[in-house]
Amino acid sequence: MRWGIIGTGNMGSMLTASLVKSGAVRGNQLTIYNRTKAKAENLKEELGSITVADTLQDIQQNSDILFICVKPHHYKGILEELEGKWKKEQCLVSITSPIAVEQLEKAVPCEVARVVPSITNHALAGVSLMTFSENTSEPFRTAIHRAFCHISTPVEIEEEYIRAASDIVSCGPAFISFLLSQWIAAAGEVAGMPKEKATVLTENMMTGLGELLSRRIMTLEELMEKVTVKGGVTGEGLQALEDHIGPLFQKMFEATQRKHKEDKTNIHL
Repeated sequence: MRWGIIGTGNMGSMLTASLVKSGAVRGNQLTIYNRTKAKAENLKEELGSITVADTLQDIQQNSDILFICVKPHHYKGILEELEGKWKKEQCLVSITSPIAVEQLEKAVPCEVARVVPSITNHALAGVSLMTFSENTSEPFRTAIHRAFCHISTPVEIEEEYIRAASDIVSCGPAFISFLLSQWIAAAGEVAGMPKEKATVLTENMMTGLGELLSRRIMTLEELMEKVTVKGGVTGEGLQALEDHIGPLFQKMFEATQRKHKEDKTNIHL
């Protein structure tokens, strides 16, 4: 299979580097394109044998599986430039949640899929969310799934859950990082701990927590139970969290659902 990636911003460059460095895709099988060619050339310099396309048409003609890694409102312009040049034996892959596979199917004559990655795939970890069309052939399903097994745990997700799933998998690292930054600030405000020290402790705690979960040593529920001693400090802290957290996460999901609906309404391919 020949692979192509349009767009070398945060997600496009992450996918390019992760797929090549993990061995999921050989460098000589991968072509990339970016509107600012210098960004793509910098990525080639880092990774070696990948190819940088001069035009959108070049990457389209040299890819069996082609990812579009740009903002949702840029999809229409790209698809218009490539109109009439698709082959039925190609697969177009979106990485953005507001664009459903059904929309892509109406816009192009080739096969389609959606893969929503996560910044955690940089570490060859985390989840990638996959949605396939009923018409996506088994060779393309297998190739995409096999490649992303190298950099993540692929999970197929239904359209009705894509926004909430993306909040957990793709936006989640940013949301959790924000909460942890507040946690670090509070350690300074209440206990006077220097920010640098609180940051080191928090980052290493999170690394250890990730190891416990990834190695299946404990589940989240088991971990909370093990650490919480009746009448102890952890219990007091948990009670304070329960008393004050309120509808925080409900509001977060409600906000992202509203934005998702707005994006879907405004995007026309």
